[in-house]
Amino acid sequence: MIVAGFGFRADTSAESLLDALQTALTQAGEAPGALDALATAEDKAQATGFSDLATRLGLPATPIPASALAAQATQTHSPASQAARGTGSVAEAAALAAAGPQARLLQPRVISTDRRASCALATGD
Repeated sequence: MIVAGFGFRADTSAESLLDALQTALTQAGEAPGALDALATAEDKAQATGFSDLATRLGLPATPIPASALAAQATQTHSPASQAARGTGSVAEAAALAAAGPQARLLQPRVISTDRRASCALATGD
């Protein structure tokens, strides 16, 4: 199972999220068809851009509770994310939490060209 985790600003477009996803997939050497799910913080899972991306890709959108985000050890550390969400990277934490208890990062977070979204990839059972 491969999960793409996302962190993003409230009004981020599906195009910005897709830009971050394509960069992450390219850097990881993975094809878009390898994805099994998308994930983000529970309070952002219904955001228009995120739900539009999930629909466009035909993938389930997994909402991750704040406690599960905070429980993940992330490879990168944003002071802003740590202060706001209790995790160094929402994208990495969401991907890891959704991929399961033995998950590992395939690709640490990358940032979209417009700097409004980040994406990380994790694999698990």
